[in-house]
Amino acid sequence: MIVITAPTGNIGSRVLSRLFDAGEDLRVIVRDPARLPEPVRERVEVVAGSHGDPEVVDRAFAGADAVFWVVPPDSSRAPADGWSGFTGPAAKALVAHQVGHVVGVSALGRGTAVADQAGLVTASLAMDELIAGTGVAYRALANPSFFENLLEEVDSIREKGVYADVLDPDRKAPLVAVADIAAVAARLLRDRSWTGFADVPVLGPEDLSPHDVARIMSEQLGRPVRYERESLDDLRTTLIGYGLNEDFVHGIAEMKHAKDNGLDAGIARTAGTASETTFEQWCAETLKPAFDA
Repeated sequence: MIVITAPTGNIGSRVLSRLFDAGEDLRVIVRDPARLPEPVRERVEVVAGSHGDPEVVDRAFAGADAVFWVVPPDSSRAPADGWSGFTGPAAKALVAHQVGHVVGVSALGRGTAVADQAGLVTASLAMDELIAGTGVAYRALANPSFFENLLEEVDSIREKGVYADVLDPDRKAPLVAVADIAAVAARLLRDRSWTGFADVPVLGPEDLSPHDVARIMSEQLGRPVRYERESLDDLRTTLIGYGLNEDFVHGIAEMKHAKDNGLDAGIARTAGTASETTFEQWCAETLKPAFDA
């Protein structure tokens, strides 16, 4: 029995689809079961509620062999509380029910000079340590930024031909499609011959700078797109203006600063760490339909 958390999210839904198609015995934790596709609801076990709730994870982990673990970012909480605090009940339930294997969504940066001051990433890496400390076999999917983050820029790209971030326009870094992360997660959850605790980097096929991203978007969308760098102070002001928790906003700013100082550059791309979806392919299949909608 494999338990999937966040099964309607960007990554969880894809993991669920792959394991469902493979005929695995599945149990999902979901706040709103109606959001699951009807064929899934009819065949998988559903535990309704939040996977941050001790009673929910206690019920869901009973008899489970493996868990796919995703913490949904909560902009109303400080990062440490949002990741390790949210995961605490699950860590206890893993021990209580002797779950053997966990695959979790985490981040690149472990062992780098800036990992201790990387905001949301620092919180994610601490969560990994919490899970690994239970004695479960654990694989932390160490991811860079997602292609899908750019979907938040669609309106700006359509209306102004601009996408914005705080990164050096020429700094190359890995970027990845969430579908590739899901593919790695599903493979690990099906083949549980691994033991101990390790990171599993998923780096995408190539490093890209913000200028590279703008150029490729221009080519794929058929209109000019330019990158506009904003300051960290402007980012903080904007996010706090949206009503986000100030500690959470500080965590975002720290993460962005760390990424601009090599947080994602510590792992070499090899046949084992590269994933296949190119940015050009993702733009054609995902960004352009969103842009045209």
